[in-house]
Amino acid sequence: MYIAIAGNIGSGKTSLTQLLAQRFNARAYYEDIDNPYIGDFYDDMNRWSFNFQIYFLASRIKQTKDMLAGEGNVIQDRTIYEDAHIFAGNLHQMGLMSSRDFGTYMRIFDLTNGLVPQPDLLIYLKASVPTLVSQILKRGRNYEMGIDIDYLERLNKRYNDWIENSYKGKILTIDVDNNDFILNPSLIDEIEKKVREMCAEE
Repeated sequence: MYIAIAGNIGSGKTSLTQLLAQRFNARAYYEDIDNPYIGDFYDDMNRWSFNFQIYFLASRIKQTKDMLAGEGNVIQDRTIYEDAHIFAGNLHQMGLMSSRDFGTYMRIFDLTNGLVPQPDLLIYLKASVPTLVSQILKRGRNYEMGIDIDYLERLNKRYNDWIENSYKGKILTIDVDNNDFILNPSLIDEIEKKVREMCAEE
């Protein structure tokens, strides 16, 4: 069983990955937050956007190779699709990644996309910007402290459009605003039950 968890910055992907990996005795794969461009990117998105996104794409390709080489259940924190359709696409739309760089990025993505298996289930953590900001502040990563509210809002719009109009696989949407599985651990029981039901469906 391959479950991927999607969602905006601060939506709770890492926490849910940890919790579900325990429930399903699964190998957990987390986003590489040690991107060497991350500080530069948040200081000057226009200059570093291509480098920043290419590093994440390379990291996700390596992660996928590791996933395919192993056995058993897998829980993945963020997908390769989000790197391309949400983050790189948003940077290009905002004029922070040139069309030339975005075209190069998407050519590399398209070459690898066919090699990546689609998750058996995608869990989408849907959260409003105030919830995202609150959780970002709680975890206190220095490089995230200056994230622009408009940037988060734009990402949210792209996520919602992607989920509603583009992604073709099974989706379980969790309203994080009203279902805080960190403060209310009993919600994990409900999430686990739903995941098992949806993965058992043909």
